[in-house]
Amino acid sequence: MESNKNQTNWLGRIGSYLLVAALSAAISLAVYARMTKIRPLTGAEKLAEIQDLIDNYYIGEADPTDLMDGAAAGMVAGTGDKWAYYVSAAEMQSYEQSKENRYVGIGITIANEDNPLGFPIIAVEPDGPAMQAGILPGDILSAANGHSAAEMGIDGSAGVIGGEPGTNVTITVLRPTDSGEYETLEFDIRRETILVQVAKYTMLEDNVGYIRIANFNTNCAKQTIAAIEDLQSQGATALVFDVRFNGGGYKHELVELLDYLLPEGDLFISEDYSGAREIDTSDSDCVKMPMAVLVNQDSYSAAEFFAAALEEYDWAILGGSATSGKGHFQSTFTLSDGSAVNLSIGKYYTPNRVSLSDVGGLVPQYAEEMDEASQALLYSGLLEPKDDVQLQKVLSALKTQSTIDD
Repeated sequence: MESNKNQTNWLGRIGSYLLVAALSAAISLAVYARMTKIRPLTGAEKLAEIQDLIDNYYIGEADPTDLMDGAAAGMVAGTGDKWAYYVSAAEMQSYEQSKENRYVGIGITIANEDNPLGFPIIAVEPDGPAMQAGILPGDILSAANGHSAAEMGIDGSAGVIGGEPGTNVTITVLRPTDSGEYETLEFDIRRETILVQVAKYTMLEDNVGYIRIANFNTNCAKQTIAAIEDLQSQGATALVFDVRFNGGGYKHELVELLDYLLPEGDLFISEDYSGAREIDTSDSDCVKMPMAVLVNQDSYSAAEFFAAALEEYDWAILGGSATSGKGHFQSTFTLSDGSAVNLSIGKYYTPNRVSLSDVGGLVPQYAEEMDEASQALLYSGLLEPKDDVQLQKVLSALKTQSTIDD
């Protein structure tokens, strides 16, 4: 009996080994078979395989539009072009509006602060729907259409406030009172197309005109030139252009403004992917007075080339902090489904043929570091000129500048 039992155990172990060996062989054969099927895939084939896997095995639900938007964004990112990006069809309307310096809304600017009450309203567009309704800077956006602003977040709140022109939105604000409490106010406001004030300006001490340029998109040159002329009529003897946090914009807006300011000569050089080169020039008409330009790490593209051209002509001094060095230009290609790809297609050069990408940006002669709290106030438009250390440094330097000679 014992002998039979040992024989049975031995046979069982042999059988187990054979089974494991057979399974291993089968797995190896399967892996080998799969390896022999590996072949290069076209982009369409690869996407189709991934789509098939998601359709058959993914435990959740995937929206087809979101999948394609993600794939498209990933493909653009795969170029390694840090300035390229994908715009979905759903985002195209707001994207185009931003380029035209307009949007549909009620005309308020809210600060992205972590406040359980909501978002502080830091600016109200002059003569906009919100101002006409009675909303004031300093109010706190508490709700939109009955939804808590704090819960929706800044993007969600902006999405509810925006909409179709001519439609209404209900806005709830908290207004500080003298007692330190808040008064709750509700406004029913009609949405309208708001034109953004690109160039905001004021007269500082010692007759220095200050112009903050938000971007170089539609109406930049027109509004900035109007600001210059208004300040001159008020007696301005010097100008400070502030392009800190200016994300750039259209070349033709930049060239028009530089042509107005600078004497005869080259203004801007662009060279596209094919090697075609274009040189924009200025006529002899110009503005002659001491000038300064303020830049920072968030001054991009056209903002940088604006500052560079004025400096290279010895027409302005530079202050602020070093810029990013965005010397490539992009073109937006609209796809058949209404989405778009913004892709770098060429390089820009300063009047002296300098590529800001190659040199890493501008380093102002009158550089001054600014703390994070002051930068946040500056970005929101709430930093007082006396507290702006970068502005004060160029103002001091301008006092030593004489009017540009003929």
